[in-house]
Amino acid sequence: MSSEHFDLVVLGTGPSGGTVATKIAKTGKRVALVDSRTFGGTCALRGCNPKKVYVNAGQLVDQVQRSEGKLVADASATIDWKQLHAFKMEFTQPAADKKEQSFRDEGIQTFHGVARFVSPDTVDVVGTKLTADRFLTATGGRPRELPFAGADLVTRSDEFLELETLPEHVVFVGGGYISMEFAGVVARSGRRVTVIEKNERVLSGFDSDLVDQLTGSLQEHGVGFEMGVDISRIERSSDGEMLISFSDTAKDPMRCGLAVHGAGRVPNIDELSLSRGKIEHSEKGIAVNEFMQNPTNPRVFATGDCADTSMPRLTPVANEEARIATKNLFADKFEWTSDYGQVPKVAFTIPCIASVGQSEMEARQTTPDVKVLADDISTWGSVRKTGSTVAGYKILVAPESDLILGAHLLGPSAEETNNLFALAMKFKLTATDMKSTLFAFPTSASDVRSML
Repeated sequence: MSSEHFDLVVLGTGPSGGTVATKIAKTGKRVALVDSRTFGGTCALRGCNPKKVYVNAGQLVDQVQRSEGKLVADASATIDWKQLHAFKMEFTQPAADKKEQSFRDEGIQTFHGVARFVSPDTVDVVGTKLTADRFLTATGGRPRELPFAGADLVTRSDEFLELETLPEHVVFVGGGYISMEFAGVVARSGRRVTVIEKNERVLSGFDSDLVDQLTGSLQEHGVGFEMGVDISRIERSSDGEMLISFSDTAKDPMRCGLAVHGAGRVPNIDELSLSRGKIEHSEKGIAVNEFMQNPTNPRVFATGDCADTSMPRLTPVANEEARIATKNLFADKFEWTSDYGQVPKVAFTIPCIASVGQSEMEARQTTPDVKVLADDISTWGSVRKTGSTVAGYKILVAPESDLILGAHLLGPSAEETNNLFALAMKFKLTATDMKSTLFAFPTSASDVRSML
């Protein structure tokens, strides 16, 4: 059994792990990089980037179809799923092919396999012992285990992205980001779509009024919703289709050709044997302090979706944590902490829904007299110029300070306009400051002045 020593061993090759490994290697440290899957991480290969290719296709078809008789005369645009998959591969395959070599070019030694801690300063990777002065755990997240019989028949999001064909009826289990983003695309490919959610509302992290607008629009485009129901079992019938049964036995079973996991993700730490490394952790992830260091094993740092912080599990958060970990890993004195600001979040639904800062409920708890500025803007000129679609906003302002406490947007360019509010909130620009700013016109950003 071989053994090697490194200054730093990084577990995970996504946006945080790969970035830290590269930056530390450039300082002359000996670095090892370990991944149990293809090098590159979820965002580049199985998440954000390939997903956006599919969403772009859905949004393009959506705009053409809703613009018939207005912007275009012929709305016959369709999605060829096999062609779309092939185009997606133009982005993911080069990343998979080149990423590991790029690490090696930086002098980083790469290892394939699951890393398991065997002691506080050693991990085992398929029989090879790697000891290190420092470890960075950046193993990301994985789909949450589903609590019903036949859960193994449910397709995970990374598997969904590899499908070249789709059946006539696709069911999404859970109403989170993955389900709601892909549901709109699949519906616009001409398939029947159903979202099954055990709670009474989908997209729980977004403003409920805007979510209601969004789900109403999706229903008009053929997406069905089954709310407040629990799945008891999924089985494959004799004709190859899936049969979904519910805890409420009075509810008829549902047949479909494909069931996709969209019920959330959890930290991907179960296989790391963290207890043997004396690394404090919980179901929320690896415990870290403000320097991204584990409190019970000071050799170990953690970033991204596997770290237990109060921040949303998003790529920009992982990138910021990687920056802080890089500064602190080999520092004589820890002085660097994260500066997240207000983290904007977006679900790339059709159209997009976006949010930054406090929800209305949170704002009312901290600022009872909060000013709520809200409207359905589906008929505003900036929206109508794109064809007929749904849009709305809700901006929360503190009356005395005039500071923006939260911004919630739905509609064309919501994902970009949301960044303006994130910038304003980070640097404490007031609502009056934003309203007095001249934005290029006509743009979606110029609507901010009318919202305030």
